Amino acid sequence: MGVMLLGLVVFLGVHSLRIVAEGWRLRTRARVGEKAYMGIYSLVSALGLVLMVWGFSLARQQPQVLWATPVWARHVAALLMLLSFVLLTAAYVPGNSIKARLHHPMVLSVKVWAVAHLLANNTLAELVFFGSFLLWAALSFRAARARDRAAWTVYAPGAATPTFVTVGIAVLAWVGFAFWAHRWVIGVSPF
Repeated sequence: MGVMLLGLVVFLGVHSLRIVAEGWRLRTRARVGEKAYMGIYSLVSALGLVLMVWGFSLARQQPQVLWATPVWARHVAALLMLLSFVLLTAAYVPGNSIKARLHHPMVLSVKVWAVAHLLANNTLAELVFFGSFLLWAALSFRAARARDRAAWTVYAPGAATPTFVTVGIAVLAWVGFAFWAHRWVIGVSPF
């Protein structure tokens, strides 16, 4: 589990700079330049992602089961994942009402994703992995909302058509991932 923990620290650490060191992040970006900063940020994120995924796959080989997962939890998790896909899609479709209302749907998507996986899984590695993402998403959302308030950020209202497009894309993506890609990518079928 050590490799997974190192990956989580690196990946979530670099993604936490806006939460814990916004001033340092801005000064560093200004000093080294936007492209260099984003290049380093991307490389460190990729390293953390590789370590995290590799470590998680290693930890899954010798699972330490903490509790029995009830059957209903998988069904609730599947519905939560549909919501997570809608929120994630809302972060990218311009002009939708979901983003206009919630402001930071991607971070909320991570929260819902983490809760869904905590419900459906029952090992120590999964608790640490998804619990870490849940904690990060909660802190990140809080920090983002505080930045919005401090900057008096006003979000444009959303429209119906982009909102319907958002939901349609999300449902199709969820179906594809739930019934095919999850098994192919993760090795476990959610259904």
